[in-house]
Amino acid sequence: MNTQPSDMPASSTRPTPAPATAGGFRPLRVWIPLLLLALMAVARFVPGMVQDGPSMIWMASAFGPLLAGLGIVLWWLLLSRARWSERGVGLLGLILIFAAIVAGVDPSMRGPLTLVMTLPMGIAAFAIGVCLLGHRLSFQRTWIGLLFALLAASWSLLLQNFGTRGDFAFELDWRWNETAEQQFLADKAAGQLPTADESAVPAEELIDPPWPGFRGPQRDSAYRGAKFADEWSSPPEELWRIKVGPAWSSFAVAGNYLFTQEQRGEEEVVVCYRAADGHEVWANGVQSRFFEALGGLGPRGTPTLADGRLYAMGAEGYLRCLHASDGSEVWRQDLREVAQVAPPMWGFSSSPLVVDGIVAVHVGGEPIGVAAFDAASGQLRWSAAAGKQSYSSFQPVRLADQFYVAILTDEGAQLFEPKSGELVLEHAWKHSGYRALQAQLVDENKLLIPTGMGSGTRLVELTADSNGQLHANELWTSREMKPDFNDLVVHDGYIYGFDDRIFACISLVDGQRQWKRGRYGKGQVLLLADSGLLLVMAESGEIALLRADPGEYQELAKFEALGGKTWNHPVVVGDRLFVRNAQEAACYRLPLAAN
Repeated sequence: MNTQPSDMPASSTRPTPAPATAGGFRPLRVWIPLLLLALMAVARFVPGMVQDGPSMIWMASAFGPLLAGLGIVLWWLLLSRARWSERGVGLLGLILIFAAIVAGVDPSMRGPLTLVMTLPMGIAAFAIGVCLLGHRLSFQRTWIGLLFALLAASWSLLLQNFGTRGDFAFELDWRWNETAEQQFLADKAAGQLPTADESAVPAEELIDPPWPGFRGPQRDSAYRGAKFADEWSSPPEELWRIKVGPAWSSFAVAGNYLFTQEQRGEEEVVVCYRAADGHEVWANGVQSRFFEALGGLGPRGTPTLADGRLYAMGAEGYLRCLHASDGSEVWRQDLREVAQVAPPMWGFSSSPLVVDGIVAVHVGGEPIGVAAFDAASGQLRWSAAAGKQSYSSFQPVRLADQFYVAILTDEGAQLFEPKSGELVLEHAWKHSGYRALQAQLVDENKLLIPTGMGSGTRLVELTADSNGQLHANELWTSREMKPDFNDLVVHDGYIYGFDDRIFACISLVDGQRQWKRGRYGKGQVLLLADSGLLLVMAESGEIALLRADPGEYQELAKFEALGGKTWNHPVVVGDRLFVRNAQEAACYRLPLAAN
């Protein structure tokens, strides 16, 4: 018996069919990709605004858009309401587009750039295209989406990459523009770069070098021995400027000679320049070329002078000993073979430490985390386990009458006896990323452990028990100083350095902030200890003169020393300031204080 009222339409009890046309097309469910596009924008821009997040927060900015993009692909396949034929064509089209683009881009745009730029841009453009025509019930919306994806992804074909800045923004240029390295090599081939009228360094110049390697004689980025003026009526006098090959190395200085590393085409080269005029004296290369999309091209470590020899470690793992007089090679070790390990993402980066007849470097393998080689012969003297993630170099540490070498890794701080390799102290302080800074001994028995975002800086007191075993007691940990790869300096009870991208001062007593001012990017700092002054090498290539005053931030002067991104440590010897980056080097005369 039918109980439905006769005046009620029969269709009122039937479910409303999903909108469709002949052919099975339906309007797309667009709110999901629109939400994912918004999340993509948030992931790209918001993490960079966080000043005190986890050490790897940049990964959210780098890979968040990719994850949102993968979400868009899943939406297209599972929840979009597109016909199955559309879904298959859309997915296959995206795969073919990205495969073609990646095959055609400049090699520097592959790897991380594919993940953080090409794929997210292409997928986002595809989503925008299909959403704009989401209610068009035809295959046209899929073709438009693929066209948008092709146009967006093709942007990568026009570019080349030189690595990131300190804020992890990539340095891109048009693909057809000549690189600084290409210009340098062309000028060198044409004989336009100055060459010294000598091909060897006199032996007497190599005796007791004033700046024997990375960060100076004590590896603390402090120059002692002269007093400098704290007022500059005009910028320091430029004495010379030359083009150089790319590298993040600094200088070692002996007499009238400078030593550094460069990339020159397919060779990684150790070079000697004359300090008086920048003319090249000699160069010795090895077949090696290292590039990674974040750090860019070339070697990272700084050569070390010791007993008339020069020790240098290349980014792909060649540890070499050269005669500093003429650059001839004495011995060579390949760390990849010694430790059976591939280069880390950022390359082998230790600046060799030469003490007690050994050359010590961080390797990052397992079980060989650190290694020491005989300085004379190059034979492996000892090795030990250590953290895998480190951009640091060994640091000399003298406690009472005992001498040790310290290294910082992602696991914490370790001290070794240099001759035997005995582990005498292990202070565990895990950090979710690399440590790229130097440990520093202060007040004769305290070890300063600077670390990057998410961890901060720690001071530990070193004591020995009745058996002579060393122990580390944490005095304080401060998040007011979070240097990334920007070494800090200590002066008169205070620490000066970079808290992320802003210069700051904290107390050595308790780690409390005194001030935080001065935006110099991810630069470096050098202490003019006898003058109470700081030379800040800004990431932009500017030099700023600051007073080392915990009471207030005082910028006394500033001038543009170099053009382009500068991560290399500056060097001062006498009244000369030596600076370099990945494309040029220069020498300035700093004004001395009046007597």
